[in-house]
Amino acid sequence: MRQPRPYKLRVNGAEHVVEAEGGTPLLYILRNDLGLNAPKYGCGLGECGACTVIFNGIAARSCVLPLHLAENRDIVTLEGLGTPEALHPIQQAFIDEQAAQCGYCLNGMIMTAKALLDRNPDPGEAEVRNELRFNLCRCGTHLEILRAVMLAARRGRDARIGER
Repeated sequence: MRQPRPYKLRVNGAEHVVEAEGGTPLLYILRNDLGLNAPKYGCGLGECGACTVIFNGIAARSCVLPLHLAENRDIVTLEGLGTPEALHPIQQAFIDEQAAQCGYCLNGMIMTAKALLDRNPDPGEAEVRNELRFNLCRCGTHLEILRAVMLAARRGRDARIGER
């Protein structure tokens, strides 16, 4: 077994140093050491998406991402997107479309959608469906979630047009 050592993390724009074994799942560090509770423990196998974070610009499953790979990388959690007073546009779209019931999948859905919209600000419905297909929702709000992502994309497009 390896010995714990300090790891430098950049989470939501802030620098953190945590001491842990390098194979520790990033999810455990985010929740237990940094107190960030948006990423959820779901399956522990990287299958459900509840633990999704944005890792160096891509959606990644933090339950299977070892701490040693996260050192000195940019990590964004749902807490890093907006505040209650100033929601991120994707968060606002999820509220406007009432795209949550129990909320367990919400972190993964929003973070996956944010990574998609950062990569392609104007996706079609088929691309959104494809991107979200591995995020599981047991409550069945898939249509509302799809509408929320499309609304966020449309609002972003409208804002870009208004800037011209």
